[in-house]
Amino acid sequence: MRRGTLRIYLGAAPGVGKTVKMLGEGRRRAERGTDVVVGFVETHGRAFTAAELRGLEVIPRREIEYRGAKLTEMDVDAILERAPQLALVDELAHTNVPGSARARRYEDIEVLLDAGIDVISTVNIQHLESLNDAVAAITGVTQRETVPDQVVRRAEQIELVDMTPEALRRRMAHGNVYKAEKVDAALASYFRPGNLAALRELALLWLADRVDETLERYRADQGIHASWPTRERVVVGLTGGPEGEQVLRRAARIASRGAGGELHAVFVTSADGLTGPDFATVAAQRALTADLGGTFHTVSGDDVAAAILDFARSVNASQIVVGTSRRPRLAHLFAPGVGEGVVAGSGDIDVHMVTHDLARNSRPRPRSRAALSARRRVWGYAVGLLGVVALTGLLMLLRDHHDLPLDFLLYLGLTVATALVGGLWPAIVTAVVGSLALNWFFTPPLHTFTIAAGQNVVALVVFVLVAAAVSSVVHVSARRTRQALAAERESAALTQVSHAMLASPDPLGFLVTECLDLFDMRAAGIVRRDPESPRLEVLAATEGFDPDERESAVVEPVEEDTDLVLVGRVLRGEDQPLLSAYASHAAAVLTRRRLQAEAATASVLASDNRARTALLSAVSHDLRTPIAAVKAAVSSLRSVDVAFSPEDEAELLASIEEAADRLDALVGNLLDASRLQTGVVRPRCHPLDVTEEVRAILDGVSAPERVHVWAQGVCPGWADPGLLERCLANLVENALRHARGDVVVNVATLGDRTQIRVVDSGPGVPTADLDRIFQPFQRRGDAPAGDGVGLGLAVARGLAETMDATVTADETPGGGLTMVVDLPAHRPGSVPGSQA
Repeated sequence: MRRGTLRIYLGAAPGVGKTVKMLGEGRRRAERGTDVVVGFVETHGRAFTAAELRGLEVIPRREIEYRGAKLTEMDVDAILERAPQLALVDELAHTNVPGSARARRYEDIEVLLDAGIDVISTVNIQHLESLNDAVAAITGVTQRETVPDQVVRRAEQIELVDMTPEALRRRMAHGNVYKAEKVDAALASYFRPGNLAALRELALLWLADRVDETLERYRADQGIHASWPTRERVVVGLTGGPEGEQVLRRAARIASRGAGGELHAVFVTSADGLTGPDFATVAAQRALTADLGGTFHTVSGDDVAAAILDFARSVNASQIVVGTSRRPRLAHLFAPGVGEGVVAGSGDIDVHMVTHDLARNSRPRPRSRAALSARRRVWGYAVGLLGVVALTGLLMLLRDHHDLPLDFLLYLGLTVATALVGGLWPAIVTAVVGSLALNWFFTPPLHTFTIAAGQNVVALVVFVLVAAAVSSVVHVSARRTRQALAAERESAALTQVSHAMLASPDPLGFLVTECLDLFDMRAAGIVRRDPESPRLEVLAATEGFDPDERESAVVEPVEEDTDLVLVGRVLRGEDQPLLSAYASHAAAVLTRRRLQAEAATASVLASDNRARTALLSAVSHDLRTPIAAVKAAVSSLRSVDVAFSPEDEAELLASIEEAADRLDALVGNLLDASRLQTGVVRPRCHPLDVTEEVRAILDGVSAPERVHVWAQGVCPGWADPGLLERCLANLVENALRHARGDVVVNVATLGDRTQIRVVDSGPGVPTADLDRIFQPFQRRGDAPAGDGVGLGLAVARGLAETMDATVTADETPGGGLTMVVDLPAHRPGSVPGSQA
């Protein structure tokens, strides 16, 4: 059986017309003879959407009972039994009612597709999992229903249903999206012009990326390697030189000229990984690429130009930007530069050669340090020169027992031995001196530099060339070995410090301590300069570190105003890359600290903002309701046009009293929350009988006849009676508000603690929300219904904690919620049974 195809209409926000578009496509398919059914469509009360359903067969929904209510969901089994060619299924990201066969609607759609049924569905951009954080940052609303991106990506067709923010807001203002009472709030919050523009951009960019993926698959399937400039993609080639930042900025300006331009920076390192540019320079260029909105890539290759071209073709680049050569003009006679190589192999990709301050004006690159130490080179010269003298004397003593070919081999062996000991130049000197000795003492005519036989001339020249070649190979091998050991040392040190810093509570302190052993220093520290003060701030330091010694110490910049200072010996040049890497680690730690501080500040501000928003919502709704009730009752009693009976007057007065009590409770909770937040609550605890306190508290609750107290005799406690009364009153009132029947308060002593359990049989709270309900301004279902502002439980927990007690929530067996107050049975530190 073939698998069905999935087509998705993608929208930037609710109301852009996705469902109408889906129904219109279904009608067109039906008119062409396709068997079409409506599996699930949510009209949201929109008349125009409902009208589009006319003429289409609608599969009846399946009813599911959940917590006493009957809810409807798509009947997948009925659709499978009906077996249409095409099913229209709205709201791809929908979460099914608990008790359904599958948790999510996209899983239901997978079942239909596996059965060979084509499906057309709809989804908004805010429901894509990868964009959840971005949408929350834009709109301030976290979407609870999301769909994995791969589900949408697997669709055979994705069509964007687009609408400008102004047109969508006009639709809303005309009542075509939401009901009239919701329009003003929606336009002022989620559907602000800026929000809609940002969501629309997200939708366009996400779909453009999917189009790019489809295009790349097509190019790969068809074997097309030429660049197709469908979008301006600029690749800037970096070799780690200091000119990279200037070239990057120039490339960013080129990429920004076209809408949707992309910037890709590619850094080419040597294939062997043994040599490379300064670590700090590459890190700075990586950071600059991110600031310019580009992406940084690292590739390896011995041919830099070929590596840049291969990468450019892999991303379908339209332009390549490279810096002009820093080498002298004479060097181009022997080998072309990177720029010339890129231009020669670019084909249909445009190449920009960007000039910079270092172009052809920089000094030649310094020669690499000798591969061997000075001591080994001295030993090499000694072995070579003394060996020539000794070998020459020995051969002269044994003149009658050898001939010229053997002499050549012996001197060649001495040259190789010299190369093994001292490297290239001692070996070359040995080869030259050995060739002179061979010519003078053993090549006819003797004791003259004239050579009689031509073949001896050739042999002597070949001897010198072979000696130089072998010496060069030995020298390069020694240099590569030393570089490999240095690279291994640097890699091991960086790996160790990276892992250890992640686990260390003081990363900066650990880093400066590591510097002592790694660089053999006497002291180390990280200092920050204050431009307005000559004093230095020491961020981290080892014992004995004096910031005033920095003038004679090794100083490595960490940030613009921060340095890593090492006090001790003079640092070797080969240790500079590792020191730069350590400085980059320190910069990363400081940056992370700043980001953590900013995140903590932002979290506090966000929390305060949520509290203010919730408080305003409470004042506008929950406080307004009792005030309106009081005003209505008082206005009725003062009216001279209506004569009220004594019973009516009593009822009105009772409603006034009830509303006033409700106001008193709400204001009391607000004041308690404010006192707890400012820390002015000071409990006065003393021994008390918890059972009697509980019974006394019940006299002040709204429905005492529904509350039953079960206690095991006298249950001692150590608490503040007033605070305990406020705490329990809030818990009992919360239980009465949500319980379907009576509320039970159970008091029992367990060891040195006394527990008060307030048990109700209401709808309960999901396990994941048992702790969240104690946060301020949280109500069941997070809905604006009820008489409270969502402070009761938060105040109860806060008051309990001031008395060294705890309040937790647990599930009631059989359904409901149990609040547990756990407080000391006796004064903390006292012996049970003694006088407090």
